Amino acid sequence: MSTSRFHQIGDYAIIIVGASLQAVAFFLFLVPAQFAPGGLSGAAQILNSFTGWPIGAIVLIANVPLFILGWRFLGGRRFFARTIFASVVFSVVLDALALFFPRGGVTADPVLNALYGALLGGVGGGLVIRFQGTSGGTEILARLVSQRYGIPLSQSYMYTDAVVVFLSGLAFSWSHALYGLIVLYLWGVVTDFVVEGQGVIRAAMIVTEQPEAVSRQIMADLARGVTAWAGTGMYSGEGKQILYCVVTRSELAQLKAIIHEADPDAFVVIGVAHEALGEGFKRLGGER
Repeated sequence: MSTSRFHQIGDYAIIIVGASLQAVAFFLFLVPAQFAPGGLSGAAQILNSFTGWPIGAIVLIANVPLFILGWRFLGGRRFFARTIFASVVFSVVLDALALFFPRGGVTADPVLNALYGALLGGVGGGLVIRFQGTSGGTEILARLVSQRYGIPLSQSYMYTDAVVVFLSGLAFSWSHALYGLIVLYLWGVVTDFVVEGQGVIRAAMIVTEQPEAVSRQIMADLARGVTAWAGTGMYSGEGKQILYCVVTRSELAQLKAIIHEADPDAFVVIGVAHEALGEGFKRLGGER
């Protein structure tokens, strides 16, 4: 089996885990508490409360026209293959859980339902996105609205999810809608954390008149690579050397000490990077 084929099988296995976690979050916590945190699954939950139709089946059927529109206007065969796969897994697992677990959930406490629903759902959603899939539904709709009307994607998500949360207020109660907003926010925070990590990497840009001394010390003491390019101070018109290096958060204090020792007058900008791939960090093409 080729390495590429092995990676694809691993990706789909993780997508199964992620979509299943999302289904568990809805079945055990969000549906019993009547919290609809936006999305097509939230809309399906509202429809289920009136009709009794299975939520998973509603999501799957409603996704079909969205998949067609997305394929037509957004493209990306591999992306949509994984999105369709994740949606099918979510729908099947969600409805299958009703065969093995009671519908009342595990707790009546609304705070616990909101927290654990958001935690499990966010972890599941993050895994699906990290391995190049999406949950489909209103995410596709938001992308289409953004492309058609030039609205920023973040605003498109906000509009589509806000409609569902508003409808949940009408269907259940406004307190349930407020909890739904909390779940929606926490779900997004957890998803971002799973997709982007802790942000433990620090990227430093150093403007210095002692580039050789600074870079030599960084490479000797931290064993980190340094890249240099030429710049010009627009006020003084003088040439400057700009150094760029990436370190871990634990190495940051030592980096500052090195710079201060070699050039106390250096100008340093330090930013947070979510990930570093290549020599000295994770291997490029490894974990995705």
